[in-house]
Amino acid sequence: MSAMKTTAVEPFELRRNDGDLPAGARALGERLDRVPLATVLAKANRVAVRKGASGAGAFTGMRPRPVDWYCFDDADNAATDWYPQGLTSSSDAGTRGDVFVVSWYFKPANEPERGVRLSFLDAAALRYRHVLLVTARPDGGIAPIDIHAGGVAWYGDLLYVADTGRGLRVFDTRHIYEVNGDSKTTIGRKGATYNAFGYRYVMPQTGAWTATGDARFSFASVDRTGPVHTLVGGEYVDAPGTPGRVARWPLAPGGGLRADAGGVAAAQDAYLLPEPRIQGALSHGGTWYLSQAAGSTRNGVLIVAGDTVTRRSYPVGPEDLTCVRERGTLWSVTEFARRRAVYGVPL
Repeated sequence: MSAMKTTAVEPFELRRNDGDLPAGARALGERLDRVPLATVLAKANRVAVRKGASGAGAFTGMRPRPVDWYCFDDADNAATDWYPQGLTSSSDAGTRGDVFVVSWYFKPANEPERGVRLSFLDAAALRYRHVLLVTARPDGGIAPIDIHAGGVAWYGDLLYVADTGRGLRVFDTRHIYEVNGDSKTTIGRKGATYNAFGYRYVMPQTGAWTATGDARFSFASVDRTGPVHTLVGGEYVDAPGTPGRVARWPLAPGGGLRADAGGVAAAQDAYLLPEPRIQGALSHGGTWYLSQAAGSTRNGVLIVAGDTVTRRSYPVGPEDLTCVRERGTLWSVTEFARRRAVYGVPL
């Protein structure tokens, strides 16, 4: 008997709600050059450090330490306006390469909202680049996306970003555009010129799945181990006596959720989380892996729930989870300034 107890799937029903997002993405594509993801990676302008010291402070008290990790550059490691949250990988997507994607949310200190960015990290080249997520309007305008982005999952060409109170936002790696303005303080279009707070590349939202029930969306991952691949998403809950929940939705070969003719995607199954403060959840081969936070000064815990529940030592500030199947490793990212790293442990 599994240690994860089943619960109702109805709160996790999702309805496709694209609205004018596809039209906005098309309008942007008529005005800016589309850039393949391979080009974004080839032109990555930041240097990552493998097994660097700058992020290793998160591993103090963790035994054993991770088997591998990658640190951001000094500016990103120390930043107090951007916080990493979500993590996914090319292994989730089923594509070649050794690429990680990290979602960051902007936590402004008396500054205009800058939204969400994704870091595309080429682990083989030890280079990464930030891409700003935007909403694009049919008139060609763009704006930042003000959400927490606590989780991100990559399947095929699509990226699913958790939107806490709404559901999932969808982005397409085939729709990355190069802006032609250099302003670091503004975003939007003025005539034929686009600015995006100094980011060279933007990725417009192309779709959305809106929750019809009361479920919340704090993290996301992909399970490729079953006969039907699934998207995993669930809730961070810190209220005593109120368990969070996690659910799985079947994925279609093209990358989208499997939905009925009315655009409704029902969850395949849902479970109660065994402990509070879960920041990431991943199912793999019948076992659940859950990252549990304990604040900014105490080590977190990796909870492994199969037939029984076991607890493993984990870093300070663990977040979303991804699995690199080719390496047999489970990966996460730590969020706190001066202790940030993308790190892997054995499954």
